[in-house]
Amino acid sequence: MSKNVLITGITGMVGSHLADFLLKNTSWKIYGLCRWRSSLDNVDHLLNLANKKKRIDFIYADLNDYSSLIEALEVSKPNYVFHLAAQSYPLTSFTEANLTLDTNIIGTYNLLNAIKQLKLEPLIHICSSSEVFGKVQKENLPIDENCSYHPASPYAISKVGTDLIGRYFYEAFKLKIMVTRMFTHTGPRRGDVFAESSFAKQIALIEQKKIKPLIKVGNLKSLRTFADVRDAVRAYYLLLTRNPKPGEVYNIGGTYSCTIGDVLNFLLSQSKIKNIKIIEDLNRLRPIDADLQIPNTKKFSNHTGWKPKIKFQKTMNDLLNYWRKRVKNQNFLDR
Repeated sequence: MSKNVLITGITGMVGSHLADFLLKNTSWKIYGLCRWRSSLDNVDHLLNLANKKKRIDFIYADLNDYSSLIEALEVSKPNYVFHLAAQSYPLTSFTEANLTLDTNIIGTYNLLNAIKQLKLEPLIHICSSSEVFGKVQKENLPIDENCSYHPASPYAISKVGTDLIGRYFYEAFKLKIMVTRMFTHTGPRRGDVFAESSFAKQIALIEQKKIKPLIKVGNLKSLRTFADVRDAVRAYYLLLTRNPKPGEVYNIGGTYSCTIGDVLNFLLSQSKIKNIKIIEDLNRLRPIDADLQIPNTKKFSNHTGWKPKIKFQKTMNDLLNYWRKRVKNQNFLDR
């Protein structure tokens, strides 16, 4: 019997890649939750299937509109829920804190409460973030699941709320919830507000002579461990299908660690343009930065057997080529 899956935030980078993975590797019927005003760029390649009602349907709803969530759940009747929708940009959260808190905390509560009210029993993935750990001391690296919270942005605070709400609905109402704290993950379709994607986009714009050979940067000293988004969605699939254990919390992340400056240098090395200057843009600096993000992922790997497969170099080249293709065919604002 075919299963139904609901993906909130299907139009995002992760949601769209998860849809791709499930279409290829399962026979599930996919329902994608999206707002009426969401850009469909990341799922453009799926629209033909949706128009033909083959395997995938898009449902308009909003995490902050409870009635729309009730309707979406009644339509989809999911066996699995991947809750990926969020205001997911840490830097943006400093200027749009209320929106971030409302969407990520209240929105998550609304979704889980709607599932409870309808007496549905899906396996549920709540996507938290490594940003909940925030400012971590070197002696606490690598970061395991028991590391204390020290959120360094309104976004991180909102994900602490998301994390705790998931735990609450599991403990109080026995919803079959598992929480992940995913560390830095990137690849094609990554939003241009994130450092590595911004660098790739700027390089592509420079190569097309659409902007001057000048790259704007923020904090280049921040240390991150990178994973590929395509490895991330495979991990999420295993979370709900390989001996799932409701109530558990898992760190997930890659194995390649480097500074943001190292990322920039690698991307620059892949371009034929060699006279590119680098300048610090104060607007790209966070008031507080989670600058040591090295994960301990043994708990998840031991439970599911998951390991990242895609190398850092391929991830970055695919990201750069994604932007090269988009910039060649469209006009973009340099931001």
